[in-house]
Amino acid sequence: MQPVRWGILSTAKIGRTKVVPGMMKSPLCDVVAVASRAEGSARAMADELGIRKAYGSYEALLADPEIDAIYNPLPNHLHVPMTLAAAAAGKHVLCEKPIAVTADEAEQLRQAASQVLIAEAFMVRHHPQWQRARDIIRSGEIGELRAMQIAFSYFNVDPGNIRNKADIGGGGLLDIGCYAVVAGRYFFESEPLRVVSLIDRDPAFGVDRTTSALMNFGAGRQLAFTVSTQAVPYQRIQVLGTKGRIEIEIPFNAPPDTPTRIFVDDGSAHGTRSARAIEFPTADQYQLQGEAFSRAIRGARPLDYGWEDAILNMRILDALRRSEATSAWEKV
Repeated sequence: MQPVRWGILSTAKIGRTKVVPGMMKSPLCDVVAVASRAEGSARAMADELGIRKAYGSYEALLADPEIDAIYNPLPNHLHVPMTLAAAAAGKHVLCEKPIAVTADEAEQLRQAASQVLIAEAFMVRHHPQWQRARDIIRSGEIGELRAMQIAFSYFNVDPGNIRNKADIGGGGLLDIGCYAVVAGRYFFESEPLRVVSLIDRDPAFGVDRTTSALMNFGAGRQLAFTVSTQAVPYQRIQVLGTKGRIEIEIPFNAPPDTPTRIFVDDGSAHGTRSARAIEFPTADQYQLQGEAFSRAIRGARPLDYGWEDAILNMRILDALRRSEATSAWEKV
């Protein structure tokens, strides 16, 4: 397969330290250029990672005829505008999550998505540990899937950090709550019918710093999650069935350089004494994500999750924010 030639839209930390190094491991991804509003920043990242071209504007990157696809890790409020600009330039776009600030904003991508490929960068769905856990659920080994419990947190009180800026889409729900939402949809393999949330906002920043929610997937199936931007760093997924459970130890920030584990437990003993560990060889979920999008561009395999999936996820996030205002269950 001819490698896909990629351009990186900004020097955002997630791209510089995780996504781009992962993509550069793959023979299917040729990272050609990086752009920043300051050419010096673009050149520094290019030199650090061995990227051939550095641009001092996003427009110059989009005008480069050598580039097939764009990775967009800009702040949330720029996801849709710059994805539309890239699409207008004929570039396919892998956009960081969340794909927009609201579902209505995400709908603006509908027409562009008929011309180029547009997808949301939920790398977790490409990791073998997620895929194996879903295979176990499908096999019936843990019985009927009844409930999920998810926790995801980190501590960040930097007033200059984009996650603490309410006017550009900051806050925990959009930053990491979206992972809990996509996990429920992935493992239940359905959409929630209604949701309710409890949100605590930072009095200085105005962003949601701790959000808990319940999601009703129908037929008695429930998901409960808590995400926080001002709590001890932690993450875990518990999947509870009628005959057993699955625990994903590091579900979201799976390390690219060490093996990962999930645990399958039939509940025959308290604690973890009856749990068996399944270990996965080292895998870089960002590499796997880049390869999947590159194959789709070349027509080797269609995307499992495209722009429609991203809009569905945004509708759930919107409903959770409506619930904060109404203090009630909200239909999705």
